[in-house]
Amino acid sequence: MNSTSIYQTNFPSLKFLKRGKVRDIYDLGEHLLIVATDRLSAFDVVMPQPIPDKGKVLTQISYFWFDAVRDIIPNHIVVSDVDKFPKECAPYKEQLRGRSIVVKKAKPLAVECIVRGYISGSGWNEYKISKSICGIKLPDGLVESSKLPEPIFTPSTKADVGHDENISFDEAAAIIGKEVAEKVKTYTLEIYKRAARIAETKGIIIADTKMEFGFFDNQLILIDELLTPDSSRFWSTTKYKPGTGQESFDKQFVRDYLLSINFNKQPPGPMMPDYVIQKTSELYREALRKLTGKEVE
Repeated sequence: MNSTSIYQTNFPSLKFLKRGKVRDIYDLGEHLLIVATDRLSAFDVVMPQPIPDKGKVLTQISYFWFDAVRDIIPNHIVVSDVDKFPKECAPYKEQLRGRSIVVKKAKPLAVECIVRGYISGSGWNEYKISKSICGIKLPDGLVESSKLPEPIFTPSTKADVGHDENISFDEAAAIIGKEVAEKVKTYTLEIYKRAARIAETKGIIIADTKMEFGFFDNQLILIDELLTPDSSRFWSTTKYKPGTGQESFDKQFVRDYLLSINFNKQPPGPMMPDYVIQKTSELYREALRKLTGKEVE
């Protein structure tokens, strides 16, 4: 295993709060410490091996995007420089470096905000049956990976265990309230359109992405990660070819491997060969390089 990998954190002097599919969260009192590990989740199943540097890539790409859209909506970041973290984090500084942030304690919304600029994945499967996605009628004649006439907002439920489910805007409004649903729809589309323009100048198509919002001091803010290879489909502008699935700078390589071995999409995840792990790690690093011009911290 690569020495830079962290599969699971263990910081005994910090108050452990919860372990997500990819992130470990600690309670620092006024704030939270979020640590992006190198775990990888595919088909909502956490794989048993880490992807070297993945957590650092996710964190550093998120910084890049939070900064690029901070005039659109505030976000949850309090401190991103590990040297300025609260003193109780100091014993773990080197493990935290590049893969962690101290954030506000926001109350997350109970829906995930998904925007699609291209048709792929579950959206493509739904379109083939109904010519629509999440209740939004789409033109006839689209093929897999087609660019949509306009980006669409397609929310989903949020499942701690198992699969998220695509829902209509009205269903989302019933869960979080119509006014909040309208606001997050507007923010999600505005952030996506700006990010898609920026990414395209760097050779990346953002086919779709998932955003999370929450409330802090009665203000709606952007939380979690943003426009990373875990929460988005990143395609190459030069290799893009509608009518088929695309090569991705994300975990699609792992998904394709799992499909090739007829993985049943139930835990536990299978052990993956070294070449799948190394190739996936390199795809994540390449996404960071292309977007930010930087190497892993």
